[in-house]
Amino acid sequence: MDELDSAIIRNLQLDARLTNRELARRLGIAPSTCLERVRALRDRGVIKGYHADVDPVALNRPVQAFVAARLRPMSRAVIDNFKAAIGALPEVTAMYVVAGDDDFLIHLAVPDLEHLHAFLIDRLSERREVISFRSSVIYESIRNPVLTELPR
Repeated sequence: MDELDSAIIRNLQLDARLTNRELARRLGIAPSTCLERVRALRDRGVIKGYHADVDPVALNRPVQAFVAARLRPMSRAVIDNFKAAIGALPEVTAMYVVAGDDDFLIHLAVPDLEHLHAFLIDRLSERREVISFRSSVIYESIRNPVLTELPR
């Protein structure tokens, strides 16, 4: 990636709704050049998609938590089945397979603490492969909206 690609990525991360014409104007390049560069970034998989950043509170999900879970027996089938089952639940906003003491880190967004408790008891602890889990309620979320390339 060169400086122009980085500038395109930075601008689109801040506002993915920019028109090609406006993006080109901000970068000081021709719209045709801009369009070609954005297409190349998509084709290379650098730009994976576009989305709307929605406030969870507006969707009746003011309580967020991380749940760390451990599974046994450890096998690809167990991991794949767990990912499919838990990832499909509406409370789950993201799920990560991690290394270390835990096997999964699950991000939940729910209406209240009662729903969080119900998720842990009714959805997670009922699964035979889950040998332990612990939850951490998120008080505040801070996210960097722009990822930049790090030096190699």
